[in-house]
Amino acid sequence: MAAPETEKKNLMTYDGLKKLENELEELRTVRRKEVSQKIKEAREQGDLSENAEYDAAMDEQRDIEARIEEIQKILKHAEVVDEEEVSTDAVGIGCRVTVFDIEYDEELEFAIVGSTEANSRSGKISNESPVGKALMGAKVEDVVTVVMPGGEAEYKVLKIERNIPKPA
Repeated sequence: MAAPETEKKNLMTYDGLKKLENELEELRTVRRKEVSQKIKEAREQGDLSENAEYDAAMDEQRDIEARIEEIQKILKHAEVVDEEEVSTDAVGIGCRVTVFDIEYDEELEFAIVGSTEANSRSGKISNESPVGKALMGAKVEDVVTVVMPGGEAEYKVLKIERNIPKPA
């Protein structure tokens, strides 16, 4: 008999929590009504067996319900990291870290976030990603080795700051 699966905590920033809560609200109040209206209109067209609009609306409804369920599960196990209280002694979730890529001779900046918030295009990397894992716990002046599918990279930690979002 398998051991019961323990739910892992979803570490996230307050900003990430707010975004998920807003998405959930949008799905529940707006998107559900929109897709319900699409289903109603498609049903009024008659024969459902060959009704592409009906099939598409039902698929969309399934997707919305699946996303709602996924967000609810994430939020149920969410643990918010208060960026204003994050230590800048070592890299952790809620930090913005500036590193020097030794091989490519360039500075890079990352915000370390929980896995549900990661977005590499905006410089937000997960604490569970190869780079995030390697940086976790590192201090200024430390050199960390990141093992990636294409080989290894070495980063020297230059600066650690709190990742406090700038006011809009």
